[in-house]
Amino acid sequence: MVGVAVMPLGAAEPGMVYVPGGEFLRGRSHPLPDDDMERRSTLLKDDRPARTIHVEPFYLDEHEVTNEAYRRFLEATGQRPPFHWVDGEIAEGEEKHPVVNVNWHEAAAYCESVGKRLPTEAEWERAARGLGEGVKFPWGNEEPTKGRQAHFNVLDGTRAVCRFPKNTFGLCDMAGNVWEWCADRYERLYYERSPEKNPAGPDEGMYRVLRGGSWADAAKYLTCAYRSFARPRERSPNIGFRCAKGFSQGR
Repeated sequence: MVGVAVMPLGAAEPGMVYVPGGEFLRGRSHPLPDDDMERRSTLLKDDRPARTIHVEPFYLDEHEVTNEAYRRFLEATGQRPPFHWVDGEIAEGEEKHPVVNVNWHEAAAYCESVGKRLPTEAEWERAARGLGEGVKFPWGNEEPTKGRQAHFNVLDGTRAVCRFPKNTFGLCDMAGNVWEWCADRYERLYYERSPEKNPAGPDEGMYRVLRGGSWADAAKYLTCAYRSFARPRERSPNIGFRCAKGFSQGR
């Protein structure tokens, strides 16, 4: 990493991981098959240019928010459960699966209820990359194999969190299982003009950023740099979230 070292600091609270601040290379630095073509599509170019940016240190949930954790939130607030919970109950054996069919507003409300917030897109990418400067995936540049690095490209839904190796920051499932809501609004050309320190996304936009790929996606969507988006009121069986907390908040 550029000017970054992992510091032996404790988590803000159980279940969170310290992510050191500093500079890192954000954006896609690996090539695509059509990069050398004279005429090429502009699709999938929203993760460029790759630029070195700075983020402050923060804490991030070790894994995506689970069904059982979200149920505690519902019990405390009286809000409605996800629509796929039959009779308002978690399916048997899925307590430790990531909660899904939760929109951006509901995810943000959950994080706020536990004294946290959704991560910015820049924070999310910093966390996903771990110690690997410019790596393609959270585990490195090796293309993923089903059942080895991540849960992806299947038809039968989520799996329990933390079944695969953690990245170098100690985070689970930064690729696959479910897409994760970020705090930022989405803009295709944002990387061309974003600030170099603590970018927090554009001020306007109808979509919110999603990161990480999911159980339903091919490997190309699991990269550290890949950006997706959805309307903030969208609910999907392959979208979940995890929460962040500023370093000063966790001390």
